[in-house]
Amino acid sequence: MSAVQFQRQLGLTRYETAFQILHKLRAAMVRPDRDRIGGGFPVEVDETWVGGQTRGEGRGRHHKTLVVAAIEERMRKDNERKRDPRKALPRRGGLYAGRLRLHVAPDRSAKSLETFVLESVQPGTHITTDDWSGYDHLAEKGYQVTQVAQRGDSDIAEKHLPLIHLVFGNLKTWLNGVHHGVSPQHLQAYLNEFTFRFNRRFYPFNAFRSLLGIGVATVPTTYDALYNAGGRPKPPGRKPPVGN
Repeated sequence: MSAVQFQRQLGLTRYETAFQILHKLRAAMVRPDRDRIGGGFPVEVDETWVGGQTRGEGRGRHHKTLVVAAIEERMRKDNERKRDPRKALPRRGGLYAGRLRLHVAPDRSAKSLETFVLESVQPGTHITTDDWSGYDHLAEKGYQVTQVAQRGDSDIAEKHLPLIHLVFGNLKTWLNGVHHGVSPQHLQAYLNEFTFRFNRRFYPFNAFRSLLGIGVATVPTTYDALYNAGGRPKPPGRKPPVGN
């Protein structure tokens, strides 16, 4: 739900109030002690650029934000698919997406990417990723790693990293369609919400209970401390969009 829609539904006078309430809820969507994913499940890891180019500045990624992701590959057996078809994405052999992790990254350096993997994925997990040099030393960190040279070939990506690119497409559609783009300094909060919803998509009625439980265990923080915003939120139309 966008802040504008939330403001209207609650009858709030100020957009900023709705914006801050939603962001405090998004902060409560991340368990402080959440588990690292993987373990018995293979994990796909990759990164994408989120955002759009600024008019008159050419085709460069002037205002894009780097997002790195990790997602479990899970297999649904035939009898389990028949019992609960919601858990089977239309992939060959019953492949479907397990738990997801998303995080804004400062750059594509080995330090940034390895930090994300170490914080998000259990050591010993089999990781499939591309052949970017930032992933070259993951094996030394205790992971089983397969690096695939994609070279911009969508068929190779579909074969070796089928789930993570689907997630990236859904994420960008959600950011643009629901929120009409977000400011870079607030992007992580929206990634938290997307991850929370995605990981509970099979059990939507449990999501509210989970949110309450996480909220109780989360220490309240101020707007500036949470988002390092450097300025007050503004209604849509007065901030540079991110989400294409």
